[in-house]
Amino acid sequence: MFVDSHCHLDFPELAAEIPAVLDAMAAARVTHALCISVNLPGWPAVHALALAHPNLYASAGVHPDYDDTPEPTVDDLVALAARPKVVAIGETGLDYYRRSGDLEWQRARFRTHVRAARRSGKPLVVHTRAAAADTLAILREEGAGDVGGVMHCFTESWEVAREALELGMHISLSGIVTFKNAREVHDVACRVPLDRLLIETDSPYLAPAPFRGKRNEPAHVVHVAGQVARLRGIAPEDVGAATSSNFFRLFSIAPDARTHSP
Repeated sequence: MFVDSHCHLDFPELAAEIPAVLDAMAAARVTHALCISVNLPGWPAVHALALAHPNLYASAGVHPDYDDTPEPTVDDLVALAARPKVVAIGETGLDYYRRSGDLEWQRARFRTHVRAARRSGKPLVVHTRAAAADTLAILREEGAGDVGGVMHCFTESWEVAREALELGMHISLSGIVTFKNAREVHDVACRVPLDRLLIETDSPYLAPAPFRGKRNEPAHVVHVAGQVARLRGIAPEDVGAATSSNFFRLFSIAPDARTHSP
């Protein structure tokens, strides 16, 4: 079995096709998925998906790319994290690639999320792009190791991955690992301990080969697992079993909720 640890099923590209998306997941033996929040106005739709389907879960957070959006407080995030089937705080982090200028607001927002994660006891879902040093520094300064989490859609070097692992984070690989020129990601895929690895789609974006350039969906996470397996010289089923177990453990999903058969 396989699990998609990061997707955006509420986005327009997928929201109108949820039954077909779930059917495709079942056919691919993708048993569970985590639907990721990117802003507070959109959070009810993310949560509704989790409540409506036994194999879907939700996070609560505001993405660092969203500047013109209601700013969350620690209390806001803690309250959302207490709702049923909310298993993580995020997507949060830093993005210096898409945003420029004075980005102190991003760093302040990121600290708010880490503090909410520590208060709620829920792990973090962390986005970082062109901001690895500051991302790691804030995780360290704010004590993120107390709750851990995942560096999602990881595209940094092994040195950054190693520091994140030392801070209690997991590393999640997306369809980028199937791209031929993603050499640093290939290196990370080979070196991350199997018990600290997750796989994801980040759908509707970043479709893996052979779907590159097309709309992505959770069923395609099996291609991420397949590429990781090839790089590591193990069976895709072994990658699926390990990353699924890691997902359930990290997000504290009870054993009786893991047996969903789509």
